[in-house]
Amino acid sequence: MNTHHAVPGTVVCVVHEPGGSATDRSHAFGLHGLPARGQAERLAARIVERHGTFSVMLDSHGSGRHTLTLVRHGPDGGTGRLPPELLADLMVLPADAETVPLGGAQRGLVREAVQSDGDRSRHVEQLTWRWTGPLDTARFVAAWQSVVERESVLRASVDWVAAPRLVLHERAAVDVVRHSRTALPWRDLLARDRSQGFELHRAGLLRLTLLDDTPAVGAGAGPSTRVLLTYHRALFDERAVSVLLREFYRAYLAGGPLPGGERRPDVRDHARWLAGQNTDAARAYWTRAAPPRDAALSPGRPGAPTGQSGPAQLQRRLGPARTRRLREWAAGWGAGESSALHLVWALLLYRATGARQPVRVAFGVYLSARDIALPGAAHAPGLPGGSLPLTVTVDPAAPVGPLVRRVRDAVLDMSAYPWVSDELIREWTGRGEDADTMHTTLFFDSLPHLSPAVRGELAAQGIRVGVPHLVGGDTSLAVTLVARRDADGGLCLTALYDRQVLRDTDAAQTLAQCVRLLGALADFTEPHATVGQVLGALDGTHVPRAAPRPPRTGVTGLTVLRRGEPGADVICLVAGAGVVPGAYERFVGRHDGPERIVQLRCRGVPPVLPAALSDALAGGGRLLLCGCGPGALTAYGLAHTLPAVVDPVVVMTGVGGAEESAQALSAGLRSVTARPGTTRTGTGGRGTGGRGTSRTGTTRTGTAKTGP
Repeated sequence: MNTHHAVPGTVVCVVHEPGGSATDRSHAFGLHGLPARGQAERLAARIVERHGTFSVMLDSHGSGRHTLTLVRHGPDGGTGRLPPELLADLMVLPADAETVPLGGAQRGLVREAVQSDGDRSRHVEQLTWRWTGPLDTARFVAAWQSVVERESVLRASVDWVAAPRLVLHERAAVDVVRHSRTALPWRDLLARDRSQGFELHRAGLLRLTLLDDTPAVGAGAGPSTRVLLTYHRALFDERAVSVLLREFYRAYLAGGPLPGGERRPDVRDHARWLAGQNTDAARAYWTRAAPPRDAALSPGRPGAPTGQSGPAQLQRRLGPARTRRLREWAAGWGAGESSALHLVWALLLYRATGARQPVRVAFGVYLSARDIALPGAAHAPGLPGGSLPLTVTVDPAAPVGPLVRRVRDAVLDMSAYPWVSDELIREWTGRGEDADTMHTTLFFDSLPHLSPAVRGELAAQGIRVGVPHLVGGDTSLAVTLVARRDADGGLCLTALYDRQVLRDTDAAQTLAQCVRLLGALADFTEPHATVGQVLGALDGTHVPRAAPRPPRTGVTGLTVLRRGEPGADVICLVAGAGVVPGAYERFVGRHDGPERIVQLRCRGVPPVLPAALSDALAGGGRLLLCGCGPGALTAYGLAHTLPAVVDPVVVMTGVGGAEESAQALSAGLRSVTARPGTTRTGTGGRGTGGRGTSRTGTTRTGTAKTGP
């Protein structure tokens, strides 16, 4: 899908000189990348609307350059830094778009995706099914386009300059590609599609690929097409995709368009609902229920590094007869199949500890974000849930029946707060952002199938469609286990695992032992059958090994990318998590000025100027702090910690593609380096429009009310 930006392919660049303000209450910013004055006015109006303690003045200087001066009202004055949210709004294109804060697990998924060091496949999922019968490509595209127009989440991109948030665009085009049967093998298509990933800053985190297949044989058979639907987990889960597919089939049967307007509620309503929640009860519950720091989390005993990398997938199946016995055994204890699966996983985590005494174990349980008191939320796509940690004590001498009930009750208690995230739990319990509350998570899938009525209408047009199944996925944990009932009544288990933690052989053993215990539970019908007796079903089998999870630590250091000329300015590119991969490399490759170029990699704002950077400034040149996306906020923060004698200039861009970001940085720096010495450029911070510029007009875009 393609975003319809105000200026396609551009990124806003903001130039700021902390020492260039007329008073402590004013903050001046030079804007680049907005050719039309009207675009700059819309950006200024957005600042007034969202940040009510500022008045805004806009000056235009021609050639797409503008100055935005913010004056803070109220008794707190204007000292200190501006809030990150305001700076982020300065760097988002003023398209006809709304922004919606991401909550819950979605924030974590976006952060992991943008911090994945260029791995574009992070959190990308693939579903595929077979379409037998005629497939009209134009009608197929028109039907999906109709769904895009109804669902705001399909027109969303992601901005992560400050906190992750959605940008909802007015329009987007569906991305559908069709290949002939001889174009490339199916396996190669899957791999290529997965490696393509998504550009999160562009609208449309879902796409479709069609591959013509060998025609089906048999009575009533016809052309056959493989359909691949690829989506990003930050916005969609399989239930959301099933909702979208039902809409698509309705539209296809109707010839393309769907009647009616946008679906509500949507992500905007959900965000408002979340903002209105009282967190007191949830905080009290999770303060009690969060896993203790010594809880057993690992799916295997400590092992050496695996020598492997990347995600992988395994499947095992519990047959229909054994699944039926499992269901009957769980029902006898007042529980369901999902509780039996949770019980078995807790036993496997306990077995991995090698202990003989009671041990508390913890693992994630996936909860839907749609099970909330928001009317219509159950059928709203774009509200993916997340995993929350379940903690239970496993005692080998205790009866197994009461344990399955405790697991059941724990999930029911958690289900009262499906909007809580693991990030929030760590905050409430005082744990650091790198603290682990779970290494594995379980998702018991109960997706609704396509209705017989829709299948009948498709059949009347000579079309048969298969049930979508997962062919590729990704997990941020050691293991994500997905369970679903298949068409024959069996239980299919799919394990997505991190090969850095589990070798393929250990992952296979873990899944096989899970299936073995599920099948064995029904044999323990005596009320006093113990946990230890159930674990006896695994006697003689190997306990899997698990390597330590790679640490999530930041690195601080300075790298010289270009020596530059003696006495020249120093361009410091601020790198870190969330900076678009390749942006700085492209900038350096195209920049031919005399400046020295260094890269500062850091996590957060350093409290003082790193010594190596101070040494780089010894020649007397200016410090030009540059940052893309989150790097922009770090550069801004660093500039405001420096002594006044340094007098830095900050060049900041929003998020975009590597090439667009490099171009934006170049444009901002040209406005600074085009003038000699310490001449202020492009900011007009003293109300003069900036030296060497002609003021084309001063517009007070809006004056907000004083105070909060």
